[in-house]
Formats: sequence, C-alpha cells, structure tokens
Amino acid sequence: MNPNDGTGAHPLCGMGVFYVGIVSAGNMEIKMNTKSAALVLAGLFCISVVQASEGPGEGLGKAFTNGELKFNFRYRYEFVDQDGLDREANASTLRGRLSWTSARLGAWQWGAEADYVALLGDERYNSTENGRTEFPVVADPEGFDLNQAYVRYHGEGFSVSGGRQRILLGQQRFIGGVAWRQNEQTFDALRGEFKLHQQLSVDYSYVWNVNRIFGPEDGAQPADWRSDSHLLNLRYTPAEGHAVTVFGYLLDFDNDNGPPNSTSTYGLSYRGQFGPLTLDGSYATQADYADSPLDYDADFYSLAAAWKFKPLTLSAGYEVLDSDDGAVGFRTPLATLHKFQGWSDKFLGTPAAGIEDRYVGVAGAVGPVKVAATYHVFEAEEGSADYGEELNLVANYKVADGMSLQLKYADYDADEIATDTTKFWLSFIVSI
Repeated sequence: MNPNDGTGAHPLCGMGVFYVGIVSAGNMEIKMNTKSAALVLAGLFCISVVQASEGPGEGLGKAFTNGELKFNFRYRYEFVDQDGLDREANASTLRGRLSWTSARLGAWQWGAEADYVALLGDERYNSTENGRTEFPVVADPEGFDLNQAYVRYHGEGFSVSGGRQRILLGQQRFIGGVAWRQNEQTFDALRGEFKLHQQLSVDYSYVWNVNRIFGPEDGAQPADWRSDSHLLNLRYTPAEGHAVTVFGYLLDFDNDNGPPNSTSTYGLSYRGQFGPLTLDGSYATQADYADSPLDYDADFYSLAAAWKFKPLTLSAGYEVLDSDDGAVGFRTPLATLHKFQGWSDKFLGTPAAGIEDRYVGVAGAVGPVKVAATYHVFEAEEGSADYGEELNLVANYKVADGMSLQLKYADYDADEIATDTTKFWLSFIVSI
C-alpha cells in the first residue's frame, strides 16, 4: 500500500495501533481509561498521517462532515410487585443516547456513543445504587456513561477495533450487551474479525474491562469488572441457511464479586433453516478458571425449534444449565440474560442445583400490532425441585418512522425457589 496515494492508511498507523493495543492489553497495571486513551491517541496519529498524505483540507474534515450522527430516546415505566417486599417498584426513567460514527478515512473509522439515564418523578425503586432496598430491583441507575469510544481499521477480509465497544456473539447466550436495560453492557477490548474463507470466519477479542449495566457508579453491584479475558468464535457456513459455530470463552475477573464468575467455557452451536422450520442447538462445557474460588465442572445444552406459517410462528425449546452435584451451577455472567429463562429475571444467577427450562411460544400480529406469548416451566437439574412457572406477553406497535411503543408483561408463579413476581413495562422509543 502506498502511503502517499491518498487511498489508504499509512503502514505505521497499523503498527502503532497494534503496538498500543497489545501493550495496553497485556499490562494490567495500566488503568482502563489510560488504555482506552492510548488507543484513541494511536487513532489520532493515524488521522494526521493520512490527512497529510491526502493534502490540506482533505481527509479529516470529510471523515467528520460525512459521518453519521444519531439520537435515540427511550422512555420506560417499569412496575414490579414482588412477594416478600411490602413496597411496589414504580420506575419512570428516560435514556437519551447520542451516537456518532465517522466516515472512513482511508481504512480507518472512529465511533463514540454517550448515554444519560434520567429519573422522572419519585425514586420508588431499588436501582442497586440508590440504597432503596425496601423496593424491588429495577437495575436502571441514573447518570452519564460513555457507552462506546473506539477506533476501527478495515482491511481486506478483516477488521480490527480497539477501545470501548459492543460485542454481541451469536444469540448473546454467553456474550451480549444487555440492551434491554437503560445502561447497556459494553467492553473495553481489542477485537479482530477475520474472514478466512467465503464459508469460514474468526472473531477474537481480548477484554480488559467490562462496563456493566449497574454503572456508572458502584452500588450493590460493581459498575465494572476488571478483566483479563479472551473470547473466540469460529463460524462455518457449509450451505445457505446453515451455520456451525465453535467457541471458547476464558473469563478472568479480579475485583469485587468477579472471581467466582471466572470461568472457562468451550462449546459449539448450530442453526439451520429448513423451509419454514428453524432449528437451534447448542452444547457447552464449563469449569472454574484463573483465580476462581470455586472448583466445579458443569454442562449446558439447548434445543429450540420455530415453525413459521402465516399468520403465526410457533416455537418450543428445552434448555439446561447443569449443576456439579448440586453445589455449583453453570454460569453465564456476560450473557444478555433478560432474553432467556423468562423476563421476570428470577434466574440471572444459576441456582446451585442448576435449572431446566421448558417453554412454548406463539407470535403473530393483530392488525398493525405485533404480539407474542411464551410460557416457561422451570425445574432443578439436580434433584426434583419444581422452581415455578412464568408467562411472558409482549405487544409492539410502530407509531411512525423512528417511533415505536412497547407493552410487556411477566408473571412468575414461584414453587420451591424465589417468590411470586409480576412485572409490567411501558416503553416509548424515538430514533432520529
């Protein structure tokens, strides 16, 4: 690549950002903010090199003026009635989000995203940070958070990004963003995505910090987990509509309640499309890792099917998070947990006896309103305990372009674990 032809990035840029990324990722004594800043500085160095090669007034100005700016506002009212607590939660919050992505400057691109979560009305809920423990938990603390700040290099058949960013792998069963909550989970990481062949791709990330949904300040839960973690996905698509993914996640956390969630997980998943039928299957095995105080082995497996025939989609599934002799259950600390095992969020942590989840669902539309219902039955994987049952209902309505309304309901009927809980949400989303 000619550094002076105005079409690409100077090779020193690549060397610089990779050097800074590797050094900062490997030196856990450097603070997280310093690492992220170092990656941004490497990006600014690349801007100056490419801008100089393109000539005065070119490059940087175009990257900014041709970039994409987005605004998103999500108002949510969340109601929780939970047995065992005398008070009901009534949380009224508004999240404002500003996102910016630059146009490409040669092979380079930058992005940033900031969120602010505001409380509207009285603080009648336990945000995990406000100390209102007489109320049920609604994990939406107030405050400003830098959701993303990254630099990305686009090569031929690959891309590398460094800084704060989203990492959503597969269906987010193990690694996700928890975008349901007002403050999203993101990662301070160095990530490479490589297409080795038309049918084979590799996604690897080194994560040095996890920015959790409980931020921006520490509360009952830490806002961040300091990390020395590796995420690897190998995806093979043998034919159209079919994909096999082999994955390995080595999670190492060293602060607050992080060490018990330090795990090594290896597995594979399959998704196949057979006309109107979609099949999903996964298997994984897990053990304690790094400085975990636990000593265990546990498995995960799931099978799900969805059959589309107008105007309905029917679904059914069976998912098991195994237990090691009833002492420790399979853990998924970085998953988008709200998507799985019921919307009441009673199983954000796997019970020591593990869990079996059998569910059936139906989805369709009533005029312009999309509706869905799912019914879960939960049991212990080790032993014979019946945990409970849950009904989930949702309705989505597109008010106008960039404007939508959602009603959502969850009712958990406890048996031998947790307590009866009813939740209701009203969300109004505007995107500009």
